[in-house]
Amino acid sequence: MENNLQISNLSKHYKDFSLKNISFDLPCGAIMGLIGENGAGKTTTIKAILNMIKIDGGQILIFGKDHIACEQKIKEQVGIVLDKGFFYEEINPEEICLIMLKTVKAFDKAKFYEYLKLFELPSKPIKSFSRGMLVKLKIAIALSRPARLLILDEPTSGLDPVVRTEILDLLQEFVQDEEKSILISSHITSDLEQIADYISYINNGELVFCQNKDSLLEQYGILRCDQSELSLIDKSLIVGTRKNQFNIEALIKNKAAIKRAYPKLTVDKATIDEIMLYHVRRDK
Repeated sequence: MENNLQISNLSKHYKDFSLKNISFDLPCGAIMGLIGENGAGKTTTIKAILNMIKIDGGQILIFGKDHIACEQKIKEQVGIVLDKGFFYEEINPEEICLIMLKTVKAFDKAKFYEYLKLFELPSKPIKSFSRGMLVKLKIAIALSRPARLLILDEPTSGLDPVVRTEILDLLQEFVQDEEKSILISSHITSDLEQIADYISYINNGELVFCQNKDSLLEQYGILRCDQSELSLIDKSLIVGTRKNQFNIEALIKNKAAIKRAYPKLTVDKATIDEIMLYHVRRDK
């Protein structure tokens, strides 16, 4: 399987934070969700991919080419939606379109205006736009260029559920072309459960796991039991626990094995949110 993005042993060191040996591959035709707490290293990873910061170690390949040596040619095929930073706020979407036509080869004006209509974006200076409107405008720009790879940082943040669903549908439609891929950082893990093929979890600058989403959700489970029942479980299968008024909840790694060995115990499905939160609790 070919990859649109390959990251090997990516490192970046700051005074009070380090990104340590991050490695993962994003195959063609796939969507990868990038999750983690604020400050975990998600945005640093994205900035490194886009050559917005100088890395201290490792290698980043986009379409099989070094992300620095072939930066200009590569970026023509990368659609970007960042959480911060945008155009001069006095200009309107039509003026942005003119800028994009001059700076991006094969920018699709007709498609851009289709997205303006779909998202009901007005012909006003973008300083008057809400956060949700700005996100929609950024996505319209990203999807109107000849992109093979989309890199999105919190694209659905600030959007109502109806518009979020529209955006997710567009992203899924984008990767129907199996040469295209999406890397999407998001705190809305329910969105990732809906559309992602892979999940990469970064915590404190380290990659905890990068797994197929369906396998991940099949592997982990929430065990609900009392203390005596918990003591029977192999500790290597327990990621973390928490007590509530009625019982103990534990995130376990091998849901199928627990069900076979202890058929009377209750093991429910774990969400991506729960998988992430229990890992965080374990590390604190």
